Amino acid sequence: MIKNGHHATDDEKTGDAGCIKTGGAACSPDKRKRPLRLWCDGCYDMVHYGHSNQLRQAKGMGDYLIVGVHTDAEISKHKGPPVFTQAERYKMVRAIKWVDEIVEGAPYVTTLETLDKYNCDYCVHGDDITLTVDGKDTYEEVKREGRYKECKRTQGVSTTDLVGRMLLMTKAHHSNMSNPDYQTHTDNFGKGPKGHSPWTGVSQFLQTSQKIIQFASGKEPQPGDSIIYVAGAFDLFHIGHVDFLEMVYKQAEKPYVIVGLHFDQEVNRYKGKNYPIMNIHERTLSVLACRYVSEVVIGAPYAVGKDLLDHFRVDLVCHGKTEVFPDKDGSDPYAEPKRRGIFKTIDSQNNLTTDDIVQRIIENRLQYEARNEKKEAKEMAVIEAMKRRETQEQKTATTQAAQ
Repeated sequence: MIKNGHHATDDEKTGDAGCIKTGGAACSPDKRKRPLRLWCDGCYDMVHYGHSNQLRQAKGMGDYLIVGVHTDAEISKHKGPPVFTQAERYKMVRAIKWVDEIVEGAPYVTTLETLDKYNCDYCVHGDDITLTVDGKDTYEEVKREGRYKECKRTQGVSTTDLVGRMLLMTKAHHSNMSNPDYQTHTDNFGKGPKGHSPWTGVSQFLQTSQKIIQFASGKEPQPGDSIIYVAGAFDLFHIGHVDFLEMVYKQAEKPYVIVGLHFDQEVNRYKGKNYPIMNIHERTLSVLACRYVSEVVIGAPYAVGKDLLDHFRVDLVCHGKTEVFPDKDGSDPYAEPKRRGIFKTIDSQNNLTTDDIVQRIIENRLQYEARNEKKEAKEMAVIEAMKRRETQEQKTATTQAAQ
């Protein structure tokens, strides 16, 4: 049972402009000259909990977070075809609870002009590298001027990895990463011909209680709140889920939305194939990052029964227009809320499903593989250049010491 919100860790706490503390408390509010404004930008294609975690960390460095999202044309030019349209990506980023504002069609290369235009003090990016089509660091200018801050990349998840899981079409992609099929994927999809990039490579996500706490707030329902319960897989958390949860959120004046997530084995029982693409731990963080969600039940029972409804004092149970699969005994999992008259079918006007996303990937498989090979090659070239520069600096230092 996880509650939604944000706790900044000590190393993320922030004070006034130029007063970011490390390993200590933030500057007191009365000392702040004005709110500290941060800028993040990116493609945010196939938005996952890694993107959300980056934005969580960025928000923890200041007071107001603006996120620039690139157009389809810009992404195609520099990286290759995006999985989602720009309209879908704009809406997905808006739904992440740490985001205060988004800028549509943000330039691919981040400049001081952009930061100044939106009155931002710093640009924040992960500790991977982002390159233009000609191999240049897109953050070179803001780094040079001291207006760049770095946050840690989330290990174990990347768009590359998720695409690979879909292409595998096996049931064990997230529970048995030593299987031969997955090793073939990591060799072919996350590794270039001249080496392995630490940014594009595939690694396993390891859930910790600290990570869940960082995504959760511990807020209890308040008097007058309407407790709304929804349940499902919420796999590859996408715009279809966001539109549904937004509609659920609008069902009450003071909504407290609880999402029940089914265990992986349960999802596989009713979905089949290689579903879920994301395991229960990954799906938990993805849902917790959504601004319309108050709480998550990890491993919720498939049947929404009396015990669950009474325990959470549920006022309303919602389900989308997608098919409701029967329980193991063939019964309707929503029989009890229907009997109580608290069940409602929600039409989000969005028919996108996880199946549709997988189909988009499979149809464009060769393009996505080529995109990742190209990305890997650019990253390896940067790594080699960094190594050469480091070697040269060491030689220079040795020569100077000898003199």
